[in-house]
Amino acid sequence: MWNDIELLTNDDTGTERLPVGLGHECGTALYQVNTLLQITSSEKASVNPQLCAFNSRDGTIIVVDTSVALLDSTGQSLLMHVLFDTNVDVVGMCQEEQFLVVGERSGNFHLIHIPSKQTLLTKLQGQIKTAFISTEEYHSLGCQNFVISNSVNKIHLIVGVSNMNVLIAINILSMWDVYSLTLIWDWPLIRIEEFLLSTESDSLPMRSLMVFALPTMQQLYSLEVSIVSSLVQSGIGTLPLIYRPSEGPVSIVVMRSLTEALPENRLSRLLHKHKFTEAENFALQFGLDVELVYKVKANTILEKLASASIGSYGHEVWLDLVNEAKENLQKIQDSQFVVDYCINAPWPLYETTQEMLNYAKVRVRGFICLNCLYSCIPIMLLTITDFLSSSSGIAWTEFLNSEDIFKNILSQLEEGNLSCAQYLWLRHQADFESSFNEKMLENLINAIHFTVPLKELCLWLKNVVIPFLRRVVPKGQKVLAKWLEQGARNLELTDKANWPENGLQMAEVFFTSRNQGETGLTISGHWTRCVDCEEVHRLKKLVNDLQELINLYRKYNCRLALSDFEKENATTIVFRMFDKILAPELVPSILEKFIKPYLCEHNLQKDELLLQYIKDLLERCRTRSTSVFETAWEAKAMAVIGCISDTDLKFDAVLQIMHGAMVPWSAAVEQLVKQHLEMNHVKVKLLQESYRLMEMKKLLRAYGIRDTNLLKDKLVKYILKQDTPTCLEDALKIVAAYMLPTVEVYILRMIDLIDREREEETLTLLKSLTLAEAEEVAERLTLWGTLVLQNKADNAEEVLSHIVKCLKEVWVANVKTVFSNFDIFLSVEEFRNPSLMSELLESHFKAYEIARSLSKSRKARTVNCSSEDGKSKNRPTESRLYKLDLLLRRSEQELGEKLAWRALDAGKVEEAVKICREFYESHSNEETGKLLFSACQRLCHMLGADVPMITPNDMNLPAVIYEMACQAATLCSPDLLLDSLELCKYTLVAKEIYRQCQIENYGFTAKTTSFGGDKDPYEEWTYDDFFNEDGIVLDPQIALPVAYETISSLLPVCESKLYPLDSISLANCAFIKGQNLLMPARTPICAVLQNLMECSQCELALRLIVCSFGSCLQHGVSNNMDLALSEKLHDGNTLAETNRFVIAMKQNSTSAIMSTILALLHKVFNCRLIDQDLALGYCTVLPKEDMFNKLWDVINNTWQNYRKILAVALIGAQLANQSGEAEEKKKFQELVTDAEWGIQLSKLGISFETVFRQPPIRKKELIRTLVQNPKADTDLILNYCSTFKLDSDAALQLCIETLLLQNANTNHVEDDSAECRAKQSHSTLLARALEIIPLLKSTEELVISLSGILYKLNPYDYETIGIVLKVIQNADEKNTSIQLNQALSLLKHLESYKRISSPVDLEHQYVLEHMIPLSPAAQTRLPFHLIFFRTAQCFWNIIAAELSEESFPTLLLISKLMKVSLDTLHMSAAQHVFEKKLKPKIYEMRNTGYTSIVSKETAKTLQTIQSYLLSIVNPEWAVAIAHKMAQEFPTGPDHIQALKFCLHLTEKWLKNTTDDSREKVEVLQKKLRMQYKRSATENILITHHLNTAEHLKSVGKPANLITLLYEHHSIDQRIQNPAGRDYPDIHMAAKEIAEINDLDMNKIWDKLLDKWLCPSILPSEVSQCRRVIYLLQSRPMDYSSRLLFAITTSATSPIGDCQLTFAHRSRALKCLLYLADTNTVESLFKKTIEKVKYFLKCFIYLAEFEILNIPYTFESFHNSPKEGMIKGLWKNHSHEPTAVRLVAELSLEYKVYDTQLWNGLLQKLQDLCSNLDIYVCIHTRTLSCLLYFLASCPLSPKQLEECCECFVILCPVLADLDVIGIAKQYAQLDLPAFALGCLLLIPQSEKREQQIQGFLSTCNAETVLQQIDEHMNTGEVVAFASQIRSLVLDSIINEKLYEKFLKTKYFPLLKQQLMSTHRLKELVDYFVKKNCIDDATALIQEYQEKCGNPTLADIPSSDLLKVKQANSVPHIVLCPFVFLN
Repeated sequence: MWNDIELLTNDDTGTERLPVGLGHECGTALYQVNTLLQITSSEKASVNPQLCAFNSRDGTIIVVDTSVALLDSTGQSLLMHVLFDTNVDVVGMCQEEQFLVVGERSGNFHLIHIPSKQTLLTKLQGQIKTAFISTEEYHSLGCQNFVISNSVNKIHLIVGVSNMNVLIAINILSMWDVYSLTLIWDWPLIRIEEFLLSTESDSLPMRSLMVFALPTMQQLYSLEVSIVSSLVQSGIGTLPLIYRPSEGPVSIVVMRSLTEALPENRLSRLLHKHKFTEAENFALQFGLDVELVYKVKANTILEKLASASIGSYGHEVWLDLVNEAKENLQKIQDSQFVVDYCINAPWPLYETTQEMLNYAKVRVRGFICLNCLYSCIPIMLLTITDFLSSSSGIAWTEFLNSEDIFKNILSQLEEGNLSCAQYLWLRHQADFESSFNEKMLENLINAIHFTVPLKELCLWLKNVVIPFLRRVVPKGQKVLAKWLEQGARNLELTDKANWPENGLQMAEVFFTSRNQGETGLTISGHWTRCVDCEEVHRLKKLVNDLQELINLYRKYNCRLALSDFEKENATTIVFRMFDKILAPELVPSILEKFIKPYLCEHNLQKDELLLQYIKDLLERCRTRSTSVFETAWEAKAMAVIGCISDTDLKFDAVLQIMHGAMVPWSAAVEQLVKQHLEMNHVKVKLLQESYRLMEMKKLLRAYGIRDTNLLKDKLVKYILKQDTPTCLEDALKIVAAYMLPTVEVYILRMIDLIDREREEETLTLLKSLTLAEAEEVAERLTLWGTLVLQNKADNAEEVLSHIVKCLKEVWVANVKTVFSNFDIFLSVEEFRNPSLMSELLESHFKAYEIARSLSKSRKARTVNCSSEDGKSKNRPTESRLYKLDLLLRRSEQELGEKLAWRALDAGKVEEAVKICREFYESHSNEETGKLLFSACQRLCHMLGADVPMITPNDMNLPAVIYEMACQAATLCSPDLLLDSLELCKYTLVAKEIYRQCQIENYGFTAKTTSFGGDKDPYEEWTYDDFFNEDGIVLDPQIALPVAYETISSLLPVCESKLYPLDSISLANCAFIKGQNLLMPARTPICAVLQNLMECSQCELALRLIVCSFGSCLQHGVSNNMDLALSEKLHDGNTLAETNRFVIAMKQNSTSAIMSTILALLHKVFNCRLIDQDLALGYCTVLPKEDMFNKLWDVINNTWQNYRKILAVALIGAQLANQSGEAEEKKKFQELVTDAEWGIQLSKLGISFETVFRQPPIRKKELIRTLVQNPKADTDLILNYCSTFKLDSDAALQLCIETLLLQNANTNHVEDDSAECRAKQSHSTLLARALEIIPLLKSTEELVISLSGILYKLNPYDYETIGIVLKVIQNADEKNTSIQLNQALSLLKHLESYKRISSPVDLEHQYVLEHMIPLSPAAQTRLPFHLIFFRTAQCFWNIIAAELSEESFPTLLLISKLMKVSLDTLHMSAAQHVFEKKLKPKIYEMRNTGYTSIVSKETAKTLQTIQSYLLSIVNPEWAVAIAHKMAQEFPTGPDHIQALKFCLHLTEKWLKNTTDDSREKVEVLQKKLRMQYKRSATENILITHHLNTAEHLKSVGKPANLITLLYEHHSIDQRIQNPAGRDYPDIHMAAKEIAEINDLDMNKIWDKLLDKWLCPSILPSEVSQCRRVIYLLQSRPMDYSSRLLFAITTSATSPIGDCQLTFAHRSRALKCLLYLADTNTVESLFKKTIEKVKYFLKCFIYLAEFEILNIPYTFESFHNSPKEGMIKGLWKNHSHEPTAVRLVAELSLEYKVYDTQLWNGLLQKLQDLCSNLDIYVCIHTRTLSCLLYFLASCPLSPKQLEECCECFVILCPVLADLDVIGIAKQYAQLDLPAFALGCLLLIPQSEKREQQIQGFLSTCNAETVLQQIDEHMNTGEVVAFASQIRSLVLDSIINEKLYEKFLKTKYFPLLKQQLMSTHRLKELVDYFVKKNCIDDATALIQEYQEKCGNPTLADIPSSDLLKVKQANSVPHIVLCPFVFLN
């Protein structure tokens, strides 16, 4: 559907955006084609549309299929657009655009009113095939309208006015006369589809649109068009055309108009289309202006150059454009145009620009009229040099046309071209200086692009912008300060890698910026201070913060965000340092390495701060919601605690953690607390209390209780109500913690259990209580029950009876309910039928067994899980069987027996045993006993028959059977008792046999010895010396079946009914007729005995022989009590067989018993412990002779085994006594005595071997050994002597000495060895000795002996010395010369004292002399003998080393006791404590940087030392030792305090001295006071970091020192950089020094002001003015300003007597302008600030005139004509350098530009070579300065600065300047960096490259880099610095000079250059060749990080670099990603 219509502008450019183009045109006439309309279809067209159109003066109608569009007469407005249902064939318009007629192909005819756009008429017409319209009837304008009749294969006929054109079917057009139908012309060779007849010319549409002239038919114009086009007739001069712009189906239709045009318009259009070749040919063809074509082409090239500069075109494109421009300019004759073009064109290169401007100079030469133009070219050369040398021609045209150069600077900054902006600012600063304001400043700083390098930006701001700002717009400093602050803060986010140094670099430029024109005479900007405003203060604070932050980053490795740092203080910063430590184990090392230096720098105490950190950490963890589950802080807190050295603070920290840690504590916190709980400290109790509280919290937390303030009874009730397994235990813990009665807990628990109907648990709990508790609880429960009943009913008895009645009803109901539960419905008769009941029970048994078997299968489990329909409740269970059995009136024992038999029948032993155990535990009656007996008998028969059964792996079945047999014997009836006992006897044998079959590890059981009534029967039977036979392990597969077969034969199963007193056991049963019950037992008995004997199990064999023979004998005897009666009752054969069996068994048993007993005796006597009772019994069986022989053989063969000998001897004595053998009995009794003493002495460690079985006289040999044994008491010794008839007196005295000296050689150190534990305590020894003394007849010999022993004792053995002294004192005190009381008192003091020093040489000498080994106790004890028996000198030698704060009280008592000098003690103590405690602190202080050693710990020590010194009676000694200690302190506060204390002692001495020595004391006091002042002054210097050598020399002259301080260099730095840090406070230092030395600071200040403001000889003005400013800053502003004003306006100095000169006044005025604000200055002078500054300028010039002795006053200078004054000065003083400089300054200031004057002035300046004067000449300055400096090499710092300034002016220079010559001069001055910068300014690229490479080959690259850093860091040349650096680095890379720069500071720059130029592989290759693989790998990794390549980030570093050894040359293999860009 063609529904989108677009009107197009009437130009040719519209064709460029249409897919419809026009082809080639030709002809002599000129026509113009315009695009009018475009119609597009919203749908894709399948066929080409049908087109028709109608055009008149009223408008144009276009038809495209069903779409009709109506345009106005101009074709620029759409009047109507209508869509119809079918294609439109006919359209027309009439009545002056009022009506539109439309005919559709469907036959519809429409009449539409155009203004209202309404359809007035729609009528269906017949199909129209032809039409003829005559216009003559209507008008005489001719045929202007046409109607096309469109029918298939028919002629299209159009009738006109004068001619008739006919288009026949074969598409041949012919022209006929309308009247005569004569053929006028035809076109048989051209196929024509449509045609149009025009009034001017006719055309036939073919593939070309042609215009012919009539009547000659000459072709005037031809235009190639699309093959599908239509023509529309229009008015005169235009021909509309409708195009269908493609051969296939199209979607766009365009209407164009063809109009005849002029040649000038045609040329204009060709130029507009940039068809310069056609335009040139057209101009030549039509004789038009060809030079216009060249100029337009030149301007077009100009535009392309501009667009090429902006775009990304290559060098070739630029070169082509330049060449084209050159060629085109050669054709232009207009020189003015050429010059303007060369000037305005944005040439891409500096060389091209210079070339074209030079070309312009050549073009204008010879033209006098263009002189002005010629003079402009050098200016343009300079301008283009300014612009293009730094920006490569960007927007050159706009730059030239711009009237505001400042906007260009802004645009350059916005684009990031800082260097270009710098050059523009440098050249054109004067252009915008006068109009510069705060708004422009804001635009300037906002235009700075974020990509500008910070270093270059800061240098430009520092050296250019800020000085300019302070001079021009001082108020703008606030704006700049705010911007710098924000910019510096933003760098933390935008440039994190260089933070915080970059932030400081940006922030401090405001304060470190220099001032422009500092060398000029009248420049007052140097004295312009920073604006005092809030923004500047904030910026200054930021600078200080960043400086501190850098310290934290670099020095202390602590990274904090700036916003966080600003919130912190020194203490909290330390906290953040700890927070940054991730691993707790790193805390000690980081504390030592980083945090301690920070603490030292800020004078923070370590331990207190660590405690504060723990508190802070806990507080922060409490406030965090996630802290409940976080424990990381605990590890860190504990690591911090480990670093606390103060024990008190450490306990405080532990308490903090205990209170702050979440309950339950972690294992680490638990361990920490327990560790400190074990320590001995006063705060341990607090820890214990906190620990108990934690336990309670932990317990309560388990129950969800967090509030511990609840009532304790409520807590207990709540815990018990939870009914957890540990609730009772926890409740008891609660009441124990709060000391409440525990009975309440038991009562509450029982009540709760009763409520829960758990009576069994209640009873169990009640049984577990003590008797008293149980009684109380029972009573309380009874009361509770009574109260419950009372509360429930008024009458308790009625309630109880009602309950009983209800219970009966419930029972009846329950019986019915239970039967119904079993699905059993019985009548009374059926219920009474026993057989029916048995069958019923049997059926349920089977159902139960089936259910049990199914329950173990998977199918059953599935069924059980899925059966939820209610039937599962009737599944048979054991409990249901018992219920049913109860209903059926069966006993539980019967049911249990039946279940047990069924289980045994099925081989389920465990189930049967379980049933038996349950019955034994729950039913202790005879029936249960019978059940147990039957089960045991059944099991024995099954085991004997080897019946398969299922037994658990861990079940000891024989033991279980024996246990059940024993249980059966305890419960069974009397009739079954004999059989049960027989069963127990034989199952025990089976159990023992089974035990011998096992190999088990029972572990080790401790054996304890008890005597008398304390002996436990269990222990007696378990641990007494019973014999335990060793035998071979039995095979259970063989031994057990035979053993149980024997049991089965001895207790056979009886199938007949047993009557009372009947028995089934063989021993107790009666004969059975026809049966011999003994024969079945013979075979298994023999088999068991044979197996036991083979395995050497003699005890079991003997037991089995005796038991089996006894059973068989009892069977035979019990049935043959009366032979006659037996023969009547029994068969004779039976009796005979029984008799023969018993006799044979007796013979065999006797033989077996004898052999077995001999074997057992051998085993018994060879045991370690002999079972005497067993052996005695065995021996009684043997004959007497064999018995004694056996015993003596054992004794004789036993060696020193006294216990065995004693046992055998006792057995022998008893046997001899029984046998009546007296001789044997005596021998055995003597042997018993010796054996007993042998055993007793062996226990004491005494060997009895030598006297064993010897006569009694030999026993005396053991007395000394016995006495020396510490375990031998007096009774033992006396008993020994009595036993063997020995004398006891000598033994007792020997015993006393031995006792006293028993521990004499003990080392008296902590030792837990067995030997030391065996030693008796000295108190015990003393008591024993004192007990023995009364037994002696005389003590004299004892005292003499002990006195001699005392001197030989070890001096460190206090215990032995003490007991010896006490024994002497107790024995006979009067007979000794020793002062016993003094000795004992000294010993008491020494015992309470613990030594702290090592033994001295005197002690070593003593022990060598007495041949005593030095005891380890000497490390902790003082030598008694050296203190008590030796001289005072010896006393001090030992005591001196022991002096300390802790030991002093004890040593003071000892000294008083020994009556020595206490002054010596106090002096020695003070000196010793100082050496031990303070001196190490002093050394540590010096190493760590602390200024004082005073802390919480050392403060106490200092007070102690002072107390010692104050206690010295001799004042001279006190002062001397105090002064000596003071000298040990380094200069600082401690040294000063020590000297103060010395002065205090001196004053005390002076008060108490006499007149004779007073003068001596006063001299000493004066010296001390002088030393104190010097030390205090020096300390002030150290405190303020002013302790330089020069200042320290003047310490003795404080007034001179203060003067030196005010001349300190930091004053200059403070003025230059107010934001600097660490400036010393000169004012404070001076005031403190004056106060210490009693000086008047006001006088000193006045003297200094007079010296610096009004000197007689003027030295450096700048530094002295800064000193004056700093000095006056400390005074009130009112005072300072009035003083300076007075100096400025007075003739004589108000602070001195000198006459004031203009130099003095100018200096004072400068200081006033700096210090005071504008209002203050104006109020003082009563003039504006501008006039005051004018005064300053005049004063400066007048000061210069004063130097020249030219008498000018202010009035005369102000009123004099300046040009005449200057010329006069030049005329009379041109020979003086000062005058020359003054003339230059005045000429510039007052704009005197006399040519003759300046020629002479410049010549004079060059002759004088004064570097300071050449500032007035901009372009001659460079050469003259360099020439001057060449003569004065090496350069001074000032000269070097001037060379840098020369280079600043040189960059950029005039294009014609000889930069190579200047570069050579820089090179001769050894300034290669500046020389290289000059070479960069060479215009010609080839020449420039050649010169640079040649220079680089000869210069030192490192020197160039160093000079760049040092001298090329100003804002003006910073861009040159980067270019020069790149050149040098590229040269180093090209020459492979890596090794030379590897260890220099420039290597990082070299790496950066390699990375930026993508040449890093070269350096990697170099490292690989040098075998520096690690360096190469690190380099690649660094490159990875910079590139941010994610692929590389995943590759291990080891894979990035691989080295292959091939042909001994290493090659590098790099990852393919490394160097891709």
